[in-house]
Amino acid sequence: MSLHDDAVLVLKGYEDQPELRQVYLDHLAARPDGMWKACGAGHLTASALVVDPERGRVLLTLHKKLGMWLQMGGHCEPGDGTLAAAALREATEESGIPGLTLLPGGPARLDRHPIPAPCHWHLDVQYVAIAPPDAVAAISEESLDLRWFGYDEVAAVADASVVRLVGAARAAL
Repeated sequence: MSLHDDAVLVLKGYEDQPELRQVYLDHLAARPDGMWKACGAGHLTASALVVDPERGRVLLTLHKKLGMWLQMGGHCEPGDGTLAAAALREATEESGIPGLTLLPGGPARLDRHPIPAPCHWHLDVQYVAIAPPDAVAAISEESLDLRWFGYDEVAAVADASVVRLVGAARAAL
């Protein structure tokens, strides 16, 4: 099964946000390259919010290009067999934490946001990754900073998309 086919199956099984889910499905139906960064009309991305539920905190990265506190995530790569695998790979690479596990049940949220040209949209499929006890994060070259924030601190540093994702993660826990 291709990553494109996996994405379609994941999205068809995702019952929340039906209008946005349909935007994703329509995009994939119209664009065979809709999974890849080269698709100028927009493309799917995979991200994961790293959560330490025992301490009531999340790990955010200060994105180098955007200068914003965000969850870990990014573009799908040809070696990614599934969206979940892409999200877990990105979270592991950007957090430096081995042993992350995705919360069962599939994506926590979908988020569509504009990005600078030449592309137009990121259609982000957002997961929740649980950090092992006593996880130690290590900053990657894609980040200006990496920091743990208490659930209630996120709204002061991140945008509404991240706040909604933290809310979805807390509800799923």
